Amino acid sequence: MSIIYKIRWTLMGIIGKIVLWLWAKSCRMTVIGEENYKRLRKRSKPVIIMVWHGRIFFVPYFFRRRGMMPLVSPSKDGEIASQIMSRWGYKIIRGSSSHVMVRAWNGMKKELQNGGEVILVPDGPRGPNRKLKKGALKLAIETGAYLVPVSFSASKKKFLKSWDNFLIIKPFSKVVAIYGKPIQPELFKDEKSLQKRCKEIEAVLIQLDNEADRFFDTA
Repeated sequence: MSIIYKIRWTLMGIIGKIVLWLWAKSCRMTVIGEENYKRLRKRSKPVIIMVWHGRIFFVPYFFRRRGMMPLVSPSKDGEIASQIMSRWGYKIIRGSSSHVMVRAWNGMKKELQNGGEVILVPDGPRGPNRKLKKGALKLAIETGAYLVPVSFSASKKKFLKSWDNFLIIKPFSKVVAIYGKPIQPELFKDEKSLQKRCKEIEAVLIQLDNEADRFFDTA
């Protein structure tokens, strides 16, 4: 990696962090359903935060300075996120379902076994949109971590025409972050029962999106 390349990405990370911080500070945040999550963390229980790819716009700012470990794609888009998040105290680990990720998997397992927190995008980085992959559930089973679904929405927003219908939260918006109920890991006897549980959790995440999008309808 050349010096110019490193300087370019470093500057992008610094500028990106400043822009996102100013953007977020212009918004007014409401957080719903965080109590159960906080109780888990007070008991030092390991947690896997799950957010759909299309809802990650606010993630770097919202979870900052908590020492969480996000799984970030090795792509160029992932590099931008990595540069920004590393400046907010995240324990970045690179990998994705479309790349060899033995090292990343072992890193996340170790973090959770030590009572830490991991952030996963269960349909990323290439989709299909809002289709839960089995990785998060298998990681929870192997480590005893709780799955905590989270969604975001806003009073002023735009959905991009991308594979994930990426949500852009506009400046000076009212923003809502909604936590779903923590899902305790279970042992499964066969692939069929694992697939069924994936579908159930997928439905929970989709429902959270719907709740978040409707939150400001009466405003």
